[in-house]
Amino acid sequence: MTPPPMELCVGLDKGHKVTKLPKRERPSHRKGKRSKRVKLIRDVVREVSGFSPYERRVMELLKVNRDKRALKFCKKRLGTHKRGKKKREEMIGCLQAQRKAQAAQA
Repeated sequence: MTPPPMELCVGLDKGHKVTKLPKRERPSHRKGKRSKRVKLIRDVVREVSGFSPYERRVMELLKVNRDKRALKFCKKRLGTHKRGKKKREEMIGCLQAQRKAQAAQA
């Protein structure tokens, strides 16, 4: 008759056996995740105030298929390549939404 597995001080499963507690989510892991409230507020502000002049210029560049020039312009205004790419994608999305709205009206 073999004895039950015991707490050994050597090997892969060494040490005192404990039941693991589920880890709570750290507040730092939620950083950057947009809440419903913030999204609603930003949508309302965008609807009321519209686009800034540099955003309108970026949209004009995108309308004439000058994607690279639009990226360079965004990068110059916003400071980093990553921010520029994000803004360009946002403006492309806005243009697509406008086109979809016009198609739905017609």
